[in-house]
Amino acid sequence: MKSDTTTTVLNFALVLLAVCGVIFAILTFARTREFRLLSSQATVDKDLMMRVEALGSEVNAYNQKNPSPELTRILQPGQAKPAATK
Repeated sequence: MKSDTTTTVLNFALVLLAVCGVIFAILTFARTREFRLLSSQATVDKDLMMRVEALGSEVNAYNQKNPSPELTRILQPGQAKPAATK
C-alpha cells in the first residue's frame, strides 16, 4: 500500500497550500483596504498643507504691503531659514 502514504502526503500538502492561499488572500484584502485608506488621508493632508502654505504666503504678502509689528512677530518663526553650509 505504497500509494496510501503518497496520497496522504499529497492531500496534506494540498490542504496546507489551500489554507495558505486563503490566509494570503485575507491579508491582501486587509492591506489593500489599509492602503486605500492611507492614500485618501494623504490626499486630504496634502490639500490641507497646500491651503496652509497659500494662507501663509498671502499673510506674508499682506505684511509686506501693510507692515505690522505684531504680524511680523507672529510670522518670524515660520519663515524659511537658509540652509547652513559646512
